[in-house]
Amino acid sequence: MEFQISELVISVLVVSGIATFLAVLMVIADATIGNYGSMELTINKDRKLTVEGGGTLLNTLKEAGIFIPSACGGRGSCGLCKCKVTEGGGDHLPTELTFISKDEQKLGIRLSCQLKVKRNMSLEIPEELFNVKEYKAKVSSIKDLTHDIKEVRLELLEPREINFIAGQFVQIQVPEYELSSESVYRAYSVSSSPSMKNAVELEIRYVPNGICTTYVHKHLKVGEILTITGPYGEFYLRDTDAEIICVAGGSGMAPIKSILHHMAEKGINRKAAYIFGAQGKRDLFLLDEMKEFETKLPDFRFIPALSNLAPGEEWTGETGKVTEVLARVLTDGSNTEAYLCGSPGMIDATVAILKSKGVKEDKIYYDKF
Repeated sequence: MEFQISELVISVLVVSGIATFLAVLMVIADATIGNYGSMELTINKDRKLTVEGGGTLLNTLKEAGIFIPSACGGRGSCGLCKCKVTEGGGDHLPTELTFISKDEQKLGIRLSCQLKVKRNMSLEIPEELFNVKEYKAKVSSIKDLTHDIKEVRLELLEPREINFIAGQFVQIQVPEYELSSESVYRAYSVSSSPSMKNAVELEIRYVPNGICTTYVHKHLKVGEILTITGPYGEFYLRDTDAEIICVAGGSGMAPIKSILHHMAEKGINRKAAYIFGAQGKRDLFLLDEMKEFETKLPDFRFIPALSNLAPGEEWTGETGKVTEVLARVLTDGSNTEAYLCGSPGMIDATVAILKSKGVKEDKIYYDKF
């Protein structure tokens, strides 16, 4: 019996010793192998940065003041933070392949939130991203637009002005709170006019358990200071004479509203129509402002459409899904540009209708969220 106990004690000590030895090895590995030291990033062939290795490319660039857009905050779930790595990227990771096509893989396109800086790299970044800045902003107002959409106005503190193109978006940083153990960034289109340079307005729809939308709808207070970065995006009005058709629903109104402000202020009187899709009357908002654009833009029509009227709910306007309304409104799209903002499913269905009406695919611009 004593022999068995002694044998058991020795076994326990041996196992404990092995575990301790492995733990020490892991600490040593983390301090040596994991310490990549300084690395050099060559950007667009002529810009060189010396950075600390080991972090993700997304965060490494952010620390250097270069802000790659990332709607999911670097969690690898949006596919927005793509950049081209021509040298030093290594093999693609499984976490990247969902968002990167085979053709993009051949070009060296990577998800910067997944790729770690472990060696010197050469990469290509769109020049417009060098104009992206980080801002401190104060929440100056929060307004309920519908039961699940809030308008948040952010007054810029430092820097005090932002230059953006109507249709672009910014990212706001949400601090740690009950739904997130770390601060995260999320992307939202600017709904205000580019001429208002000292503030931005955002239309944020509540998504149950959404980290950022829950914070905005249930915790954000007037007077709070937030960090935002921007502007980002290539969703903007093209400078042509083509007719314009806009399709959006819910908070997808934000970039379209900004574009309409821009058109009114610049006297752009192209023939245009905006189909806004909602389920019921309680989901409609800013109707007076949209109708006012019809007086400011002589050849503009605002077409709200309801797809799911409640029993007894009175409505004399268009009914049905936005795709159904679009099919009725647009007859000949051969000289038309389309601007769409909404869910991937809505946009894909809308694109199919537009193409069937003669709208060229390269004249269809969209912002999926």
